[in-house]
Amino acid sequence: GINAEYMGGYPLVFRSRGVTVHVHDFNQLQDVATLELAATSHIILEKALTGWKEIEYEVIRDSHHNCISVCDMENFDPVGIHSGDSIVVVPAQTPGSRELSLLQTAALKIVRHLQVVGECTVSFALHPGSEEYCVVDINPCMSRATALASKATNYPLAYVATQLVLQKNLVEIPNSVTKFTTACCEPTMYSALIL
Repeated sequence: GINAEYMGGYPLVFRSRGVTVHVHDFNQLQDVATLELAATSHIILEKALTGWKEIEYEVIRDSHHNCISVCDMENFDPVGIHSGDSIVVVPAQTPGSRELSLLQTAALKIVRHLQVVGECTVSFALHPGSEEYCVVDINPCMSRATALASKATNYPLAYVATQLVLQKNLVEIPNSVTKFTTACCEPTMYSALIL
């Protein structure tokens, strides 16, 4: 069994041997853990993020520490629905500017800390009633989100990321849209897109 009460809050997702259970209190956790620990010594407890908003940031960084957020995106469906099966809105519409700024700052810090050179998608779960968030995924390679971000912003993420891998920096790469700025300038969006 479990000897100490979990203090991080409920609900939790309990995973073991292919078993997934949403646990809503300590007694339920203790009952499920006792049954499963009789058969295995490996269990995983995760914070349940059911109903939280899924917000993604496309970030690009060069080897000279220049780093920008190309755009934010919001999955129409909450966390738990595979993002490949969800409608995506660019830019995110339901979080406030304070929440978006908080997540953008976190995404930039994460990509800098990991020293990613090129493109990276950082996905967050955002509690719908507060500023609490969790990092759901960090994907430092081209993905569906990368293609959506490029389409929505006209920012050529694949081309720029390739140039960065070839040791160019964001300040050296011309902006293919404006022709007079560089790839180090965050794109401006004047309308929302549903993809």
